[in-house]
Amino acid sequence: MRVDTSNVADVLDERGLLDQGLAPEFAPYPALAGRLAGWAYTIRGQMTQYPLGGDADKMAACQGLSPGEVSVWSGDGEGICYFGELIAIGMKERGCVGALVDGGVRDVRWIAEQDYPVYARYRTPVQSIGRWKVNGCQVAVSLRGATSKFVTVNPGDFILADEDGAIVIPAAHVEPVLLAAEGLTEKERLIRVELKSGLSLARALEKFGHV
Repeated sequence: MRVDTSNVADVLDERGLLDQGLAPEFAPYPALAGRLAGWAYTIRGQMTQYPLGGDADKMAACQGLSPGEVSVWSGDGEGICYFGELIAIGMKERGCVGALVDGGVRDVRWIAEQDYPVYARYRTPVQSIGRWKVNGCQVAVSLRGATSKFVTVNPGDFILADEDGAIVIPAAHVEPVLLAAEGLTEKERLIRVELKSGLSLARALEKFGHV
């Protein structure tokens, strides 16, 4: 939570992981939702016509969430929400720290009152019931990417999102990426201190190197 997605993106580039950023449409709902950080718990669905009355598979998938996880929602739904206030409350009760949604959400004002960060591609009042149905969880999923058409998210990958956007850190790289990003964060802090004390940007970069 103390490192920026921009620093993480730079570290991933250095490790040859060039396409981990998510599409720029991913944004916080509400706008002041705050940062999102946690382990990916994936949920997948697709457009499916079925009778009104609820999606038992969605509820079952949400029951598998554990503390410290981010629910990552994927699928082909367009124009509909994948969940709203009540699902968000249920996820928070299970210790889930937020949601990343390659689709829509609704009840944004009420989700805001839960202090539960949600990053999604859009918001919409239209429900998923009868239109879009969960068909899997804890499987590899594809989310729309920034520099590639899709980014694969596996269960246990790490999700980080802030004012600059959202990014996925593959599980095998989480610890070294975190350590390197912390180092870069500290270097930038020192540069800001020097700049405030009157050092020119050119001299600061000469002293600390490229960031």
